[in-house]
Amino acid sequence: MAQMTREPSTGDRAGTTRAARLFLAASFVLVAFNLRPVFSSASVLLPDIIEGTGISAFAAGVLTTAPVVCLGLFALLAPRLAGRFGAERTLFVLLLLLVVGVAMRGLGTVPLFLGTAIAGACIAVGNVLMPGLVKRDFSDHASLMMGLYTMALTLGAAVAAGVTVPLQRAFSGSWKGALAIWALPAVIAALVWLPQVFGNSSRARRATRSVEGLWRDPLAWQVTLFMGLQASLAYSVFGWLATILRTRGMAAGDAGALVSFSILVQVVSCIATPLVAARCRDERPVNTALALFATLGLVGFVFLPLSLGWILAILQGAGQGGLIAIALTMIVRRSPDSHVAAHLSGMAQCVGYLLASLAPLAIGIIRDLTGGFTAAGILFACIGTALLAFGLGAGRNLHVGARAIPG
Repeated sequence: MAQMTREPSTGDRAGTTRAARLFLAASFVLVAFNLRPVFSSASVLLPDIIEGTGISAFAAGVLTTAPVVCLGLFALLAPRLAGRFGAERTLFVLLLLLVVGVAMRGLGTVPLFLGTAIAGACIAVGNVLMPGLVKRDFSDHASLMMGLYTMALTLGAAVAAGVTVPLQRAFSGSWKGALAIWALPAVIAALVWLPQVFGNSSRARRATRSVEGLWRDPLAWQVTLFMGLQASLAYSVFGWLATILRTRGMAAGDAGALVSFSILVQVVSCIATPLVAARCRDERPVNTALALFATLGLVGFVFLPLSLGWILAILQGAGQGGLIAIALTMIVRRSPDSHVAAHLSGMAQCVGYLLASLAPLAIGIIRDLTGGFTAAGILFACIGTALLAFGLGAGRNLHVGARAIPG
C-alpha cells in the first residue's frame, strides 16, 4: 500500500493568516450547505408536483433519480476541470450554474427536469473537489473539517426538508416558487467563495496530477461500493421518505417535519462520527454500527407503527449522518496524498452515485407496480446487508495502492 506523504496545509503556507484560514473553512461550510437542498426540497413536495404536473410515479422516480445519476456521470470531470482551471475557479462557476439550475425548477415541468439535471451536474463536481481540498488545505485537521463539511451537507438537506412546505404556503400553494427560492443560498455561497478565486486559482491549477493503479485496487473498490450503498439509503430518504409517510397517512407538514428532524439528527452524527473514528484503530466497528442504525430505522418507517416515527427518525438519522461522514472521511484516510484523494473521490462518487441512483428509481417502479412501499422495505434491508459487508473491508487501516504521477 502507498506510504503517507504529508502535504503542507493552508496553515503551513507562508503568508496565510489564521483569519484567512477561518474564512476559508467558513466558505467550505457554506458551499457544502448548498449541495443537498435540491434533493430534499423536491422530495417533500413530490405528491404536489405529481398532482400539479400530471406525471406518473415512475416519472417522479426519474425526477428524484436524475440528479443522483448526474452525481455519478459528472464526478470524473472534477479532477480534470480542477487541473485545467483551478479548483477554486471551478467551484465558483459551478455555484453560478447551480443558481441557474435551481431557479429553473420554478418555470414549469420541462425546466423542472432540466434544471434538476443541471443542478445535479454542478453538485457532482463540487462533491468530488471538496474532500481533495480538505486533504490539501486542512491536512492537520482533516477529521474536524470533514465533520464540518458533512454537517453542512446534512444541515442544508434538513433545512430544505423542513422549510419548503411552509415556503409553499407563503407562495400561495405554489410548489414552483418553493423550489426556485433555494437559488438564493447558492447566490450567497458564490459571493462568499469569490475571494478564493482571486487568491488561490493559480496554485490550485498545479495541484492535480494523474494517478495510476486506482481502478485496479480492491480497497478503492470497497470504499467506492460503501459510498454507493450508503448513498442509496440516503437518496431513498431524500427522494421518497416523506411520500412513504404521507402514503401511510401522515399529514404533509408532519411528514416534512419528521424527515427534517431525521436529517437534523444527521447533523449531530456526521460531525461526531469522524472525531470518534479518528480515535479508533480503524473504521470497521463504526461502519458496522452505523449501517445497522440506518437500515433498521429506514425499514422501520415502512413496517412499524407511525407512533414510533420520532424514535425511528433518531435511529435512522444517527446512522445515515454518520455513514456519509465516514464514507467521505475514508476517502481522505485511505489516500496517501491530496492527488490520490481527488481521484479516489471521483471514482467513489462516479460509480457510487450511479449505483445509488438505482434505489430511488426502483422505489418509483415499486410504487407503480404494487401501489405501496412494502417491497421497498425489503429492498432497504438488502442494501443495508451489502453496506455492512463492504464497510468491513473499506474500514481497514490501509492506503489504496495508487500513486500520483507528476504532470
